[in-house]
Amino acid sequence: MAKGRTAPILKVSHLRKAYGDHVVISDFSLDVWAGEAIALTGRNGAGKSTILRCLVGAEKADDGSIEIDGRPLRESDAAIRAAMATVIDDLDFFPDLSVVEHLDLLARAYGLPDPEQAVDAILAEVLLVPQSGQLPGTLSSGQRRRLALATAFVRPRQVLVLDEPEQRLDVEGIDWLAKRLLEEREQGLAIIMASHEPRLVEAVATKTIRVGGADE
Repeated sequence: MAKGRTAPILKVSHLRKAYGDHVVISDFSLDVWAGEAIALTGRNGAGKSTILRCLVGAEKADDGSIEIDGRPLRESDAAIRAAMATVIDDLDFFPDLSVVEHLDLLARAYGLPDPEQAVDAILAEVLLVPQSGQLPGTLSSGQRRRLALATAFVRPRQVLVLDEPEQRLDVEGIDWLAKRLLEEREQGLAIIMASHEPRLVEAVATKTIRVGGADE
């Protein structure tokens, strides 16, 4: 629990989601405090991605509630959008905007005081400076994943929601991601992620929940 806080930054209560007769999530509850990192693990199809998609409003739960900093989850709520940074799918980048233009657009939209400096710093961190003028469609799959992560790290955030963020990253990329997420956690962010990478989970998570199994 973060010092000074009396409530979790993310509160999930009795979440349920079904597709027809197939129940994917049943009575799922979770509190995530600032400075915590929760890792969802488990087999493919267990419901990890569905949980995350419900948390960011990409899927509507059939029952239960989700609160961000005490506010009910609503995509139309500007405070909710400002609080939560996500990488849950392959992002649909604007085809006519370059890598640097994507990040600059985000930095300015969220009112960063020095957007150019912020964009330059994240480009250097994700090793995309040489590709900064390229269109997203020309990037390799690993570079596109780094760009997706950069879109989360270049903007203000209280909560990070990440679905298998290690996808298509090489060993060095996974090591960088683990270090970055540890820094995010130490700065007081709340993190919830699904991952199949044991090294990332071990390095970052304060708690592991096996979806369809027992907590660890």
